[in-house]
Amino acid sequence: MPSFGPRDARLLVVGLAPGLHGANATNRPFTGDGAGPLLYGTLARLGLAAREPAVQVGDAAASIRAADGMRLLDCRICNAVKCLPPANKPNPAEIRECNAYLRAELAAMPRLRVVLALGTVAHGAVLRALGYKASAARFGHGARHALDGPVLYDSYHCSRYNQNTGRLTAEMFHAVLARAAAEAAAGEAP
Repeated sequence: MPSFGPRDARLLVVGLAPGLHGANATNRPFTGDGAGPLLYGTLARLGLAAREPAVQVGDAAASIRAADGMRLLDCRICNAVKCLPPANKPNPAEIRECNAYLRAELAAMPRLRVVLALGTVAHGAVLRALGYKASAARFGHGARHALDGPVLYDSYHCSRYNQNTGRLTAEMFHAVLARAAAEAAAGEAP
């Protein structure tokens, strides 16, 4: 599964894995699944995503198919796991096997300042890719971890399940992403 967005971005959003009816079908992260409208809509509100021609903010069609004209601005999106996992839950071996891809992704981003991990799997994968043990930073929604290299922010995954259960609201997601984006743009803690 290819990443999406410019390599010289200062913000990297790391998701879990391609969804069956989303990224696995569209070949673009968070495109065509229930998480996409919240992620891309929030990125658009923060000025990190645009579509040619411009669409209304919150337009779910902005993340339905890869050929929709969407582009990311100073932001890149990838997944901790590259292939579609069984039951949308990657096993530890898949996470370890794909970590070299995430490590290479991080290394290939020369201006990277901030990584936003969506969920505990992405959080752990980012730590591992940066050479840290899992105990180096505990996952917590809204947490900020100052590491050697990019700063790591955590958010609950923007999955449809988390949205439907109220574990993650649009306001909660916007707050974390806005903080991460501000720090990435400024290069210092907001």
